[in-house]
Amino acid sequence: MSRYQELYRMQDIAKRIAVELAVAPEQTKAAIQLLDEGATVPFIARYRKEVTQGLDDTQLRNLQERLLYLRELEERRETILKSITEQNKLTPELQAQILEADSKVRLEDLYRPYKPKRRTKGQIAIEAGLEGLADGLFNDPSLSPEQTALSYVDAEKGVKDTKEALEGARYILMERFADDADLLGKCRAYIEEHALLQSKVIEGKETQAQKFLDYFAHSEVWKKVPSHRALAMFRGKREGFLQLALILPEEIENPQAICAPQQMVANQFQIAAKGRAADAWLQEVVRFTWRVKIQTHLETELLTALREKAEEEAIGVFKHNLHDLLMAPPAGAQATLGLDPGIRTGVKVAVVDANGKLLATETIYPHVPRQEWKQSLAVLHKLISEHQIKLVSIGNGTASRETEKLVEDYCKLFPDQKITKVVTSEAGASVYSASELAAKEFPDLDVSLRGAVSIARRIQDPLAELVKIEPKAIGVGQYQHDVNQTKLARTLDTVVEDAVNAVGVDLNTASLPLLTHVAGLNQQIASNIIQFRDQKGSFKNRSQLKEVPRLGDKAFEQAAGFLRIMDGDNPLDASAVHPESYPIVQSILNKSGRELKDIIGNASFLHSVNPKEFVNDQIGLPTIVDILKELEKPGRDPRASFRTAQFQEGVETLDDLKPGMILEGIITNVANFGAFVDIGVHQDGLVHISALSNEFIKDPRDVVKAGQIVKVKVLEVDKPRQRISLTMRMEDKPSSTQAKPAHNTKVKTQHKSKPVEQTGSLGLALQAAFNKPNKVK
Repeated sequence: MSRYQELYRMQDIAKRIAVELAVAPEQTKAAIQLLDEGATVPFIARYRKEVTQGLDDTQLRNLQERLLYLRELEERRETILKSITEQNKLTPELQAQILEADSKVRLEDLYRPYKPKRRTKGQIAIEAGLEGLADGLFNDPSLSPEQTALSYVDAEKGVKDTKEALEGARYILMERFADDADLLGKCRAYIEEHALLQSKVIEGKETQAQKFLDYFAHSEVWKKVPSHRALAMFRGKREGFLQLALILPEEIENPQAICAPQQMVANQFQIAAKGRAADAWLQEVVRFTWRVKIQTHLETELLTALREKAEEEAIGVFKHNLHDLLMAPPAGAQATLGLDPGIRTGVKVAVVDANGKLLATETIYPHVPRQEWKQSLAVLHKLISEHQIKLVSIGNGTASRETEKLVEDYCKLFPDQKITKVVTSEAGASVYSASELAAKEFPDLDVSLRGAVSIARRIQDPLAELVKIEPKAIGVGQYQHDVNQTKLARTLDTVVEDAVNAVGVDLNTASLPLLTHVAGLNQQIASNIIQFRDQKGSFKNRSQLKEVPRLGDKAFEQAAGFLRIMDGDNPLDASAVHPESYPIVQSILNKSGRELKDIIGNASFLHSVNPKEFVNDQIGLPTIVDILKELEKPGRDPRASFRTAQFQEGVETLDDLKPGMILEGIITNVANFGAFVDIGVHQDGLVHISALSNEFIKDPRDVVKAGQIVKVKVLEVDKPRQRISLTMRMEDKPSSTQAKPAHNTKVKTQHKSKPVEQTGSLGLALQAAFNKPNKVK
């Protein structure tokens, strides 16, 4: 590609993305240039608003994804053009079509006839000299196929009789027809609009496939299949229990009828039954073209497209839930006691100070078989009194409510201590405990006790603790193991990066994982920062970052604004004001005749400043407005205020639940079909999407998010199958029965962090496939 073509393509990509994002081409062009120069999305969104004219982080992430796709499209376009040119088959018309192709699918359709293939039956027939027979019958249907074929019989070329000659000619035409890009496009559009996805159990595997019972004979419109059902069916196929196929409604009604796409093949090549000698043979070619070539090809392609779309939606679910979990309100810097509940192995106890430093650990045995309730209370009293604990974080796994009862008894015994107890998701705590990071941090601490440390810290600052855990292990996804793992990891990494930079990082206390996610830094630079900090003491100002090995000017530019220094040389270093903007602040001070300490937090003065007066060639109006907002509340945390859910006393197991109860709970996971809620009975209940609001909603995330505290009413409890149906609409009437769910009611539930939908027997099928009961510790 010439430099001119390259520039043209770049402009074309910028324009196309601008249309998709509904922004100006200059905005996308500027953002692309910044990304190409190595700028990160958090940096561009926060500190280059004037350059992109205010593109936010969501728009920039979408732009980044589309830019990757379109550049891959351009690379593929160049590869295809080069390949066809080398074959000396590139015509001006074909080149124009390839240059105009706006998707990878269209490109591959155009390339299909020229794509190097293994020797096909059509190619073998051409080599046997049968192309003349194929062309003759196609161009003149009045010819008799059998009579015309006689002259092409040649045993030396492998054509023994007229039957083989006509079969070879048929394959030549079939491959020619099936390679027609326009025809493929028409057939694809029709199937996308009308096809049904059909699922059948593989004969003889009915017993082993019980978990997929509802898909033994299932069909629904292809374009309307929800992501969770699609992924369930693909899992059944992958495990060897189900067969999936795309069928057309007319084929169900009459398998022998000529379906619309088959008629499209005939129309495309003007083949019709007019009573001519070769008409029947040509119609057979059309039927074979559709059945053997086009239908097979498009079925594979569209099933792949459905899987990719379902994966995209599942990744989106994980992305939003992870963001909400990472941005959960922090309890803040206060000494915390963490409890990792267990039965036989005891409850692991860890005390951390206000900065998360481990102070003490213990193991207590309040539950069966040892039942050392009083001894356990005594241990808690000793630790809480010695370390002046006000906050207790209790993991939500096995024995959580029983352990919460222990803390409640303690609070009744010592009401003056005013203890706040919080039940905390322990998802991923065991992963952290066994990680290399935890081993380095606590080399002499038992793995089980490390989990208690994580449970204590994650209530102080969920973001700072959760970044230590691989996002996939946090357990807020939907069919996370069934999706493209590379894309999932890339998407979740961007979520973590955006969350970390939105909150900001204390340069002098941040862990290696937290620093690694700061814009412009990587693991090596983050490690160098910690080593520098250990050797030379706390950073006193941001300028010292330039002394860190491998942290060059570009990394400093990207990272500095997100790294905070508390009680350092310059108060601005504790804010989100970027060092490049310090001269602007100085200009404001010079003009007003004030000191920095006089304007920080001084809302009345800052509101009186006219930001337009300080615009220059380097710093634009949006950045100056941000500077003034930051000076008003320096280092402000975008996360909400911390509050806790209060589980109802006496409601600890499914046996304690009654239809009609109104309870407080915590949203643990949001799927496309509803939200799972922890109400303190070791089993999350489900609020179906239809019961989330009195108004119609398409997406549960429009009204709820992971970590949100909500009030729910119990509609139904299915004890044998461990399922709870909830509603957030208080006027909803509960089921009159408790042991058996109504057949016309969608009931969904999940064991911890494992979502599943149940509709009739579908729930039975999927629960076994996707749920695992909590392990007893």
